[in-house]
Amino acid sequence: MSCVSTCLRARCYRRNTVDLKISIVTCSDTRDLAQDEAGAALEDLIETQGWTVASHVVVRDDASEIGDAIVEAADECHANVVLTCGGTGLSMRDVTPEATRAVCDRDVPGIAEAIRAYSMTKTRRAMLSRAVCMQRGYTLVINFPGSTKAARESWEAVRDQLEHAAQMTAGGGHAK
Repeated sequence: MSCVSTCLRARCYRRNTVDLKISIVTCSDTRDLAQDEAGAALEDLIETQGWTVASHVVVRDDASEIGDAIVEAADECHANVVLTCGGTGLSMRDVTPEATRAVCDRDVPGIAEAIRAYSMTKTRRAMLSRAVCMQRGYTLVINFPGSTKAARESWEAVRDQLEHAAQMTAGGGHAK
């Protein structure tokens, strides 16, 4: 192991309780970065929390492109958390959950369940979400819906648990 990777790994552990690095991967055939209102809203929410936006990209609704973007955010940008935005519905083009599963190691169903439960208090259509939450190594990957309103609601559902979840994902123990 090189000195650089050792330093990055050590910094990742310290960062978890202080400054989360969160990447955003928007999955859309119809938007580019300038038109990505949901992604921009998530950037604002992340920064308001005092955390860092590690990266923000828009990719097509293509499983390979989505998977590659998740891998890059986790492995190259060293994000503690990757938030995907879009592609979680019932359309045949909605492939974000499948792409997430293909590049991740472990299922974290409670987070996706919490998002759906919270969102159900806002709209019954939340039951149509196929969003998942998975772990890729030391990175948590959470699927959010693509609409700005639904992305904000999903953020509210999980925001207060992200530091602890990232700490646990990185191998830390439970907070006392």
